[in-house]
Amino acid sequence: MTFLNTLLSIISGVLAESWDLFEEAAPYLILGFAVAGILHVMVPDEKILKHLGKSAGKFRSALNASLLGIPLPLCSCGVVPTALSLKNRGATKGATLSFLISTPETGVDSIAITYALLDPIMTVFRPLASMVTALLTGIAENIMGEKKEATSQKKNILMMQPMAACSDSSCSCNNSSFSVEDASPLRKLQEAFRYSFVELLGDISTWLIAGILIAGVISYMVPDELVDVYLGGGIFSMLIMLVIGIPLYICATASTPLAAALVSKGMSPGTAFVFLLAGPATNAATITMVAKFLGKRSATLYLGMIALCSLAFGLFLDAIYFRLGIEASSIVGSASDVLTPGIKTTFALILIPFIVYGIYKQNFKKR
Repeated sequence: MTFLNTLLSIISGVLAESWDLFEEAAPYLILGFAVAGILHVMVPDEKILKHLGKSAGKFRSALNASLLGIPLPLCSCGVVPTALSLKNRGATKGATLSFLISTPETGVDSIAITYALLDPIMTVFRPLASMVTALLTGIAENIMGEKKEATSQKKNILMMQPMAACSDSSCSCNNSSFSVEDASPLRKLQEAFRYSFVELLGDISTWLIAGILIAGVISYMVPDELVDVYLGGGIFSMLIMLVIGIPLYICATASTPLAAALVSKGMSPGTAFVFLLAGPATNAATITMVAKFLGKRSATLYLGMIALCSLAFGLFLDAIYFRLGIEASSIVGSASDVLTPGIKTTFALILIPFIVYGIYKQNFKKR
């Protein structure tokens, strides 16, 4: 009976911590998804493609890809077929790598939840660091030169049909026939809502809930001293998070509650940032696909630049907090205090039905 009481106490504690995190994040998640829907209907693929080709130049094509990838809410799996399609339709290899990095590392939804669960410094630093990492990788690839490789007809077919390459149910792979030019304002509004709160939210619902629950476990069960000793800062802590983050499949939005929970326990912001930068941008499947379609040299450059930039930006971020005299654990989630608890709870309750439907749609409806 004592064991059962202890177990129930642990479960209730974890759920309470998870609910608190969810309430903090809900208003900003809704805002982020809404902006993502607006971008979806206002920025057609054609406008993106024309700025990423060789005619744009080695620097500008990488810069354009880095900037365009920042607001797009695609995961590290879902971005691969999209990026390969861009490459096949004329984008440089450098622009393709830049898009592969900046897109999954951040997005309007992850920026919003970063503001809610972490702090304004991390909110600004995250997309800037993602853009610089993507830009440096793209420029390096373009300067090193693109090797002319014979491409089989089968590979061309795969790249011309990017959605077929993405079999993971968590990917934001939209194959909709929606046309921006022909749509009425009401139709655009409907499509924006459908994309934001049905397709996109459905794609990440499972991972988002998993991330919040794991964050709840960390908040309730992991001792502050343990995190402070092993992940309190320095290059060793960052290397640990790099090794954990690179092969792991986790989207930018779902990784944020985990980082926030660890920072509140004493992890340095720079160490958390290594995880936020490297985790969403890479996973074993993505690395394999990049090596297959862009070549081993490009895959090595892609992985190496992400690792180096993650460590460099992590050290730089720790230095910023140190120079400003800010204790990161004391301000985690403070930015969301502008909203009253009642408003947060209302947004959380509004979001729950969409998440439930999203999980049902991804895991049961397609069977």
